[in-house]
Amino acid sequence: MRTVAIAFALVLTVGGTHAFGNTGCSGSTAWTYCEVENSDSSIDIGAGVSEQGGADHSHQGGGHVAPPHGESNATPPEDCGPLNRCGTYTVVGLPDVTLADLASFRPAAPTLGGEPAGFGIVGMPTNLLATASEQRIPGTVLGWEVTVRFAPVAFVFDNGDGSTTRSATGGESWESLGQGQFTPTSTSHVYRERGTYPVSVTVEYAASVDFGNGSWRPVPGVVRAQAGGYEVRVVEARTALVDRTCAEDPRGPGC
Repeated sequence: MRTVAIAFALVLTVGGTHAFGNTGCSGSTAWTYCEVENSDSSIDIGAGVSEQGGADHSHQGGGHVAPPHGESNATPPEDCGPLNRCGTYTVVGLPDVTLADLASFRPAAPTLGGEPAGFGIVGMPTNLLATASEQRIPGTVLGWEVTVRFAPVAFVFDNGDGSTTRSATGGESWESLGQGQFTPTSTSHVYRERGTYPVSVTVEYAASVDFGNGSWRPVPGVVRAQAGGYEVRVVEARTALVDRTCAEDPRGPGC
C-alpha cells in the first residue's frame, strides 16, 4: 500500500475569495497560483500571491499576501495639513510676570483728606477720606509690548496716633452717606487726646498684564502707593448752658 503524506495545505483569502478550495489550483483568481510537487511518497503544496500583470512577489511555502496594486506596507506619511505643520518649529508661550518685572511701572499716589477739614474733636469721629482709581499703563515687560493694570483693593490709613484703619474703599463723605457730622464711618477715627496728628494712607493695588490679546493675566502680590501730608488738629469741645448766644452776648461763657 502506498502512503501519501501531505506536507501542508494552505487556503488563502484575497478580498474575501478562497485562493483555492474545492476548485483546486485552477488559478480561478487573478491573484493566486499553486505549485504542486509529487514525489510518490509525499505531496508538497506551495502557495503564493502575485500581482496581476506584474512581477512575481511570491514566497514559496509561506502564506504571505502582498498588498493590492498601488498599496504599500510602509507607514503612510503624516498628514501635515495645509500649513505643513510637520516641520520643526518652536512654540513660544507667554512669560510669567512677577512684581519685580513691573518695577518701572508705578501707580499714581492717592489723594487724602478728611472732614471736618484739618481738625477733629476729642472723643468724636473724624472722617478720613482717600481716593484712588484703576490705572492702565502701556510699556514693555520682558521684551513684550504690554499694558499693565493697577486696581485698588485696600486702603490702609495711618491715623498718626499709632493706630491704623484698613478699608476696602477710600471712604465717603457724611453727606454722600446721608449721615450727620461726627458720626462713625468705615474710615473714621476717634482721637482720645488733643494734639496734631500726621495722617497718611497706603493704597494696595492688584496688578495684571495684558499681552495684547485682551486677556488680563494677574500678577501675584500687591503694589503699594502712599500719600501723606495731611494733618488733623484735634481739640476739645466744652458745652455750657447759657441763656443767650454769643451773638447776643459776645462776653458770655465759651464766646
